[in-house]
Order: sequence, then C-alpha cells, then structure tokens
Amino acid sequence: MSDVDVRAVADAELPAWLRAVQAGFLQSFAAMSDEAVANLRGRRPPTRTWGAFDGGRVVGTFRSFGQEVTAVGGAPVAANAVSGVTVAPTHRRRGILNRMMAVDLAAAKERGDVVATLVSAEYPIYGRYGFGPATWVTDWSVDVLRSGLDPRWSGPDEPGARIDLVDGDDVRKVGPELHERLRAVRHGVINRDEDWWLRNTGQQATREFPWQEPFYALYRDPSGRVDGLVAYRTTNDEWDGSRLPQNTATVLSMTAVTPAAERALWHYVCAIDKVITVETGWLPPDDLLPQLLPDPRAARVTRHADWLWVRILDVVRALEARTYAVPGSLVLEIADGAGLAGGRYRLDATPDGAACVPTGASAELTLDVAELAELWLGDASAVRLAELGRITEGRAGAAALADALFRTPRRPWCPDLF
Repeated sequence: MSDVDVRAVADAELPAWLRAVQAGFLQSFAAMSDEAVANLRGRRPPTRTWGAFDGGRVVGTFRSFGQEVTAVGGAPVAANAVSGVTVAPTHRRRGILNRMMAVDLAAAKERGDVVATLVSAEYPIYGRYGFGPATWVTDWSVDVLRSGLDPRWSGPDEPGARIDLVDGDDVRKVGPELHERLRAVRHGVINRDEDWWLRNTGQQATREFPWQEPFYALYRDPSGRVDGLVAYRTTNDEWDGSRLPQNTATVLSMTAVTPAAERALWHYVCAIDKVITVETGWLPPDDLLPQLLPDPRAARVTRHADWLWVRILDVVRALEARTYAVPGSLVLEIADGAGLAGGRYRLDATPDGAACVPTGASAELTLDVAELAELWLGDASAVRLAELGRITEGRAGAAALADALFRTPRRPWCPDLF
C-alpha cells in the first residue's frame, strides 16, 4: 500500500483519471476526447477529485461535489455527493478505497456537510463506510393493449389543461423551476445545477457520450402553469402493412408536482400511436402508475433496487432538518467506526421540527450510523431492522416509536443518477 499515493488530481492528470474511470466501469480504455476532458474540467471542484497513483499510472479514482438532498418536510440539506469511484483490478485489497473515502469524508465533515450521498454500483461495498440505502426505485413495463386505457384519449380531463410537445431549449427554460417545485414536496430528491440541464438536453455531447434527442412533453394546468414534464424515446419498427407496429416508448424522466399532471402524462405516453409497450424507467416504489391503469396487472415490475445511499455526517443537524409524523422523544446511541458522527443523542421530535442534543441518558435505541441513514428519509422500518438484529432496543417499544416518528406516508425518491 505504501507505494500507492492518494492525492488530489492535478489538472494535467485529468485525461488519465477520466480514462481510468471509464475502464473501471467497463466502458472503454481508450484516450478521452478533448471535449470529454473539458466537460469534466469545467464541473469538478479542484480539491475534490481524488486519484490513487502507482508511479505514473492512475489505479484508483474518486470524486465528490456539492449537492442538496431534500429532507422529510422539504428542507434542503447540504450533501457531499460521491461519484466516479473505481479501483483498478490490479490493485484491489490494498486499502485504496479506504484511504480515498477517509480523506473525502473527513473533508466533508470539516466543510460542514450534513450527509454524504452516492448511488452504489455494488451493494456490499459502502455499508462499511457508514452508508445505508435510503431510497429505492422500481421500473415497470406496461402492456398498453392490456392496460384498459382508452387508446382514443386526446388530452387531460381537466378543462383548459393541455399537453405540449417541446424541445430541449424549452426544457432548459421551464425545467429548473419545475424541478425546484418537486424538491419542495418530495423528500429524497436532489438538486440539479445548470450543468445538469445542459448535459441532459444534449449540450455537452462528446464522442464518448453521444446524444440522441428524446421527445419532451409538458403538462400545463388550466392556468397555463407547467406542472409536469416527461422525456421519452421510442423505437420505430418498420411497418410491413400486415401487423400492428410493435414500438416501445422508454421514459427517461418523469417530473410531476400534482397528481393531475402525473395522471395526464402517463395517459399521454400510453396513448402514443403505434406504441404497445411503455418502459417507465426508475420511479418511486409507491408510484401511482400501476393503479392508474384499469388493469394494474398490465404493469409488470422489471426492476426493484436500492438507489440513493446516505451517510450521516452530523447527527444533530440531520435529525433537526426534517419533520416527524407525531410528537415523541427517543435517546439514540449511534455507533460510527470512522468517528465522524457517533455518540448518544436525545431527539425531541414534532410534526413542525425537532431538537437533537447530546445526552448522558440511557440509550433507548442502539444502532449503527448506516441504519440511521436508512431511517432518516422515512423509508426503512426500525421494527424490521430490530427483528433483523441491526437495531437494539434498550426500552421495549422504542423501535415502534421510532417507526411512528420517522416513517412517511409516501416513500422517498431520488430521480437522478450521479
């Protein structure tokens, strides 16, 4: 391990670093284009792109950047988003990831970030660093012909509402405000900066990351306000005149801030002429879609997976940032092997907010910081975690009280990959 140097990546080393990232994700081991390097250079924090170097070769990569994640109740929380994590297959089991993770999380803690976040390519890796899966996603495949929806559907049910096909320029104008409205009402959603909108409307295409323009459809309510946006691509099977075209619409993103917008956009996608299958992309597991169909069995689950992982860096600020379903108090003993967020805390929670302070009182629930991360956005059950042996009750009924406090009527959702 001593012959591997872990340090911030210099500007001149970015091409080699990006090449190592691509190789780590089995995408390519070819030289990166000038455009790809320029895109990374423009959006990377200078001190938050880490590399592990063995001589002149990059054998490990790690990047973090500033992010906000919406807590229960709508408050934005400062997060340290982790991405681009790789270790070369020639250098595994040498503690390289341990070193990169330790230096980055320590810097995030010093900077004042409340949590760290990532999307895990492999489940077993990140629990040992205090991360826990805090949101999940579900993909459905909809058999349109079986769904029971009216194929003659011609527009929203709400008088005066409408759906408009638009282009990327329109999306860059109205998309950011719509997403901010979503963040205010859906916990687990992360922010999208200007670079995100450029990258996801084709403005940063390169040889390595080519762009195919999708279709975009906006839902406008009767006042003309944009309440929903769907982006999708379709196949275009050649029609021989003897059968129904067998096309598929694949949804790339669905943003709806009202149930009316969500219902209308799903009906729109399922009513596109010549489309018989709709692939939904990643949605919250409790999405409205299956029950929007007259025959919910027409929506078949094709994937259900963990998505946003969270690592608590500041217990007090994390627990005080969110609201709670009912009033109540709990003393929590938090174990943190990295020494970043451990301790014993008293949480006094209310539906309007909470106070959290260190305490010497006896612990009522003892849990690892990773389990606290699973509870934080309201998705996991403390009772279930206790039955799994991952939470210990110091007082009978404490896990049930934690469920009453932490769990939410709608499940958290992160619609983005980073």
